[in-house]
Amino acid sequence: MIKQKEEQERFEKEIAETQIEIREETLRNISWELHDNIGQLLTLAKIQLQSATQENIAEVRDTITKGLTEVRALSKLINPEALDNINLKEAIQLEVDRFNRLGFIQSKLIVTGLEQEINQKATVIIFRILQEFFSNTIKHARATELIVQLNYTANGLHIVTKDNGVGFIANAKKEGIGLLNIKARAKLIGAEAMLTSEENKGTNLEIKYNYE
Repeated sequence: MIKQKEEQERFEKEIAETQIEIREETLRNISWELHDNIGQLLTLAKIQLQSATQENIAEVRDTITKGLTEVRALSKLINPEALDNINLKEAIQLEVDRFNRLGFIQSKLIVTGLEQEINQKATVIIFRILQEFFSNTIKHARATELIVQLNYTANGLHIVTKDNGVGFIANAKKEGIGLLNIKARAKLIGAEAMLTSEENKGTNLEIKYNYE
């Protein structure tokens, strides 16, 4: 009984720490976008306004519209309720949209099967695992394509995400993807995680999770 209680406490602690990590990663992304993307759009709009004529006023309007679109996208990411009550498919779609919008990498989310409700703790763990994979792909893999596949079945969720980068074998930042961390986190929710890679042929992450 005592051991079971200790294991439950460790599990709850890991969930809480993972939620904090998701928040920190999200805030880092927002900070970058505000500085490098929205900041550049507003600066460009200011320059355009200084020399605006009737002919190029449409360009100014277009630049401001892009800035507003970026702000709306960020507002979804920073919403506390969205961070505390993550819907896995929606959270992944937001990440994919962000990567495409900012030109980081050509990304795609493919969903098959009927979406099933996944408990919040499992969702948090799975999303953080994927977030780590995405971060490694963008920072280190030198990939041009990222594909995420969610396959909902009657018994569980099968996730496959892959990039076409250099592979972690050739990657000097191999430790950045946290191989042991990914497996340990998956084990917390009774899931299996398998990471495979081949030099210059990309990296694949596969997660198998059975519904409770």
